Amino acid sequence: MRSVLAGLLFCALALHAEAVSTKIDKGELRAEYMVHSVLYEEQNALVPDYLCIEVEFKPGKGQTVILAADHFHLRLNGKKQLVFAQTPQMVAAGLKYEDWERRPSLEAGAGMGNGSVILGRRPQTERFPGDTREAQRRVPGGIPRAPEPENRSGQERVVVKPEDIVVKAALPEGEIHAHAKGYLYFAYKGKVSRLNKVELLYSGPAGEAVLQLR
Repeated sequence: MRSVLAGLLFCALALHAEAVSTKIDKGELRAEYMVHSVLYEEQNALVPDYLCIEVEFKPGKGQTVILAADHFHLRLNGKKQLVFAQTPQMVAAGLKYEDWERRPSLEAGAGMGNGSVILGRRPQTERFPGDTREAQRRVPGGIPRAPEPENRSGQERVVVKPEDIVVKAALPEGEIHAHAKGYLYFAYKGKVSRLNKVELLYSGPAGEAVLQLR
């Protein structure tokens, strides 16, 4: 088990790219390609069905900007079709319930004016009163979660479940008056080793930008 975990973490580190940033009309945008990993308060979660992008936005002095996940899209390997960001609640449901059903769907183009393909999920109804799916929870596809960092503080660590990590670590939305930082999740079930180019596109009230993350 430890060798499998080590392999997954090694792959994530090998494919991980340095953060990039750019100036936009009303501030500065920074992004970092985290592959399938989400970090939150020294704890982490592996999200195998999504590409995880950590985004940081700093509005200009005196600026107030509306920030929303749907202002961001991914372009993979230069394709015209864009991948839309998914809600953290949808990502969390996929981690919590292994039988969470995946259905592909199409959406009209937005933002940069190109079409996109997204993967949607919908919850399964309770199978019977007192359903014990929570006790049987595991990461989809049998991929184990990353080990927790060693606790050297001498205090008992409060362990956060992976499905809670992806929600707590998500990029905040709404009016931004100061620094905002968090994760965006883009559905992707292919092999990350085949991604030669990963671009984050932003189009919103703060301006427009394209950041090449890989």
